[in-house]
Parts: sequence; structure tokens; C-alpha cells
Amino acid sequence: MFKVAILTISDRGSKGEREDSSGPIIKEMIRDLPAEIIHYEIIPDEKERIVEALRKSSDQLKADLILTTGGTGLSLRDVTPDATLKVIDKEVPGFSEAMRAESLKKTPHAMISRAVTGIRGSTLIINLPGSPKSVRENLSVILAALPHALSKLKGDPSECGQE
Repeated sequence: MFKVAILTISDRGSKGEREDSSGPIIKEMIRDLPAEIIHYEIIPDEKERIVEALRKSSDQLKADLILTTGGTGLSLRDVTPDATLKVIDKEVPGFSEAMRAESLKKTPHAMISRAVTGIRGSTLIINLPGSPKSVRENLSVILAALPHALSKLKGDPSECGQE
């Protein structure tokens, strides 16, 4: 069972002005990972608040996986990737590249995604877009690779190329 934290990044959502539709989609999609949701929070598009939430979820709550939703575009308030880059030890670009590549098949707007993926300690952090449709599309692209990646982060010594 993998421990998962979900962070919805939304100014309006954090003020209760908009219902979070993306967080529940993530919860639904990862339930067969298998996953235990250990933390769920809606926070504003503020870099230091995001950094703080990522550190808490990784360092204190010991999440194996942190999935963020929102704040990956080009607006001035879109700072989720910047906050993620500030806390990770190393990037894992394949996840973000795969999501963008698949999204490009549907819309040229996929090119403006700044979403990143990386590792902090033994926690995998993945930025997802904010819209429910995009969350579903992007998460479905990477879902099959998550169990193997998370097992490796937890110390699975088996060879990756073995069947």
C-alpha cells in the first residue's frame, strides 16, 4: 500500500469560492494503485505555502507519492512547478514528458504546461494540471508506471528489466 498526499493548488478553492473537482478525480483514479490517501489539502497559489505543504507531506507525513493539481500554466499565480523544483533532490522528467506528449495529441495548449516531476528523499512528486478533464487525461498516461516507480523508491532491489 502506497501512502499518497494530494495537494490542490487553487486560490479560489482555498477560499471556499470554488469546489475542488480535480482532487476527487485523483482519489478515484489511484484507489487501485493500491493507495492510502494520508493527506489532502487545498492551498492557495503561493510558492512558499506550496513548498511548505510539499515538505510536510514528504518529510513529516512520509508520503510515497505527492500529486499536485493546479498552478502549472503561464499565469503569474501559476507557481506549482517553481515550488516543486525548490524542494526536489532530482527530476524525473519522463512522467512530465509522457503527459505532455499524450496531451499534445488532443490540444496544442499542452505545450504551455510547466508541470514537473521529481524526487524528494523517497517521495515522488508529480504536478498535474488543474482542470478535471486534464487531470484525468494526464494521470491515465502515467498510472501504469507508478507502482514500479514507487516500489523502486521504497527500495525494491529487483532488476528493472526482469519479467
